[in-house]
Amino acid sequence: MQPTIAEVLALPVVRAGKPEMITDGPLDRPVRWVHVSDLADLSDLLEGGELVLTTGRALADPATREGYLDGLVAAGAVGLIIELGVHIDQVPRSVTVAGRALDFPVIALHQQIRFVQLTEQVHRIIVADQYGELEFARTAHETFTGLSMRRASVDEIVTAAAQMLEAPVVLEDLNRQVVSFAGTDAASLLTDWDRRSRLTPEIRTGDDHDRAAWLARPVGVQPQTWGRLIAPHSHVADNRSIVIIERAAQAIALNRMTEQDRSSLELRAQGGLVDLRHNRIHAEADASARAFALGLAPASTYVAMTIRLRDAPSTDQLLVQQRRARIVDAVTHAIKASRNTALTSASEGGRRIDVVLSRRPATAGRSGPDPLTEVCTAIRHAINRIEGVTRCAIGVGPDGTQIVDTAVGLAESGHVAEVALALPDDRPFHRSSDTRLRGLIALIRDDPRVQAFAETELRALLEHRAKYGDELFTLLRRFLELGGNKTDLAAAVKLSRPTLYARLDTLSRVLGADLSDAESRTSLHTAVLIIDAR
Repeated sequence: MQPTIAEVLALPVVRAGKPEMITDGPLDRPVRWVHVSDLADLSDLLEGGELVLTTGRALADPATREGYLDGLVAAGAVGLIIELGVHIDQVPRSVTVAGRALDFPVIALHQQIRFVQLTEQVHRIIVADQYGELEFARTAHETFTGLSMRRASVDEIVTAAAQMLEAPVVLEDLNRQVVSFAGTDAASLLTDWDRRSRLTPEIRTGDDHDRAAWLARPVGVQPQTWGRLIAPHSHVADNRSIVIIERAAQAIALNRMTEQDRSSLELRAQGGLVDLRHNRIHAEADASARAFALGLAPASTYVAMTIRLRDAPSTDQLLVQQRRARIVDAVTHAIKASRNTALTSASEGGRRIDVVLSRRPATAGRSGPDPLTEVCTAIRHAINRIEGVTRCAIGVGPDGTQIVDTAVGLAESGHVAEVALALPDDRPFHRSSDTRLRGLIALIRDDPRVQAFAETELRALLEHRAKYGDELFTLLRRFLELGGNKTDLAAAVKLSRPTLYARLDTLSRVLGADLSDAESRTSLHTAVLIIDAR
């Protein structure tokens, strides 16, 4: 920081001159430079911010005395120090009156001092301050350039800015929606963010000292700016704060240019709330404040959902990445088009998308599918329209009244979605009750030990099937599906009871198993499910 007039007056070299305040003026003004001159007119020599030192030669002549202080003020000087005893022994009364009228500090030195010592000391402080500012600007430049070079995420850049400022930093888009945040006390800072951001004035320059204003800078190149980087607690914008925010904004803009994908930025921001699953955010107030700032609408019920998909393999990785980016866009668009809001997070290269859905309640008296079925149907329809997608399944976890609890359910919805991807049915979504044993088998069907179990249980029947056809195998499947009820089986396969009993005896001999034994039926049913799954 540049020294103030008060700090200059406190220097030993000035105090040795026995300074006296002739006129009171603001002593907290920064001194940009110290200028020594006895000229009566300094208008062409000053640039503003100078503290003028003089022996009073211009004040000794009444012709040049009048208007002297007016000229200094007009030229931007911040103060005047007069050394008495060379040209004048006291400050003329007219100068005192003018100084008071102009609120301009005039100081008299009753002992002579060496002006060169004063200028050296003050200029040394000023140059050291300027060097410090340059060194800080270089450090900030290297920090954010380094982040850009290693393609750091937007969250990392915002976090670095917050750490350097030692204050919270928020990145918002043009709709005043928070897309990234770093700092503490999110609940109080982000609550009602949209309204507060629109109404709070912005600090424009370092000279602004509006305590109600925020230090903010646009992100992006004019006229295509797409957001603002804000330090809400930095109400006084010193040079270092401005450097940090501006360099961080430039780094984020560069990140945006390299990605060229607006939705991916929002997705990253929302994906940060996956931290909820890892117990990194414990307080519901914290989680809800962040979620609402990211666009999730408050609701009485939230739903954990996971979307899993298969797509065609390709040697063109750029094509695969573009396809999966379109998939994520399709999911967010489908959710918004169905008048719902959600937080989404893509992982596993885009093959898994976790969703915390703000559940829209069903309209009273309205017929047709419930809102959850509608949004899942819309999501699957949008994804299946993308070229290269071969299958899509949605797993739904338990509902929750709190966002933190709902996010924990993403583990369950992820398991259900993985199972559902292996099942043959094509319903809009699956819950854990829809998968059960068949879902477990779908997950482990490729395990050699599971395959060996099925072959051991059904080897003789499978060999019979290969020789004589599917008749006995189909009979076993139907028998097991009906829980071993022979009466229901006879009606289902349209056979007389004596004929059915004879075929069941043949089946029992081929299998070498007692079909009346419950454990045998369970083992055989599991083996059949494994064969069907493969």
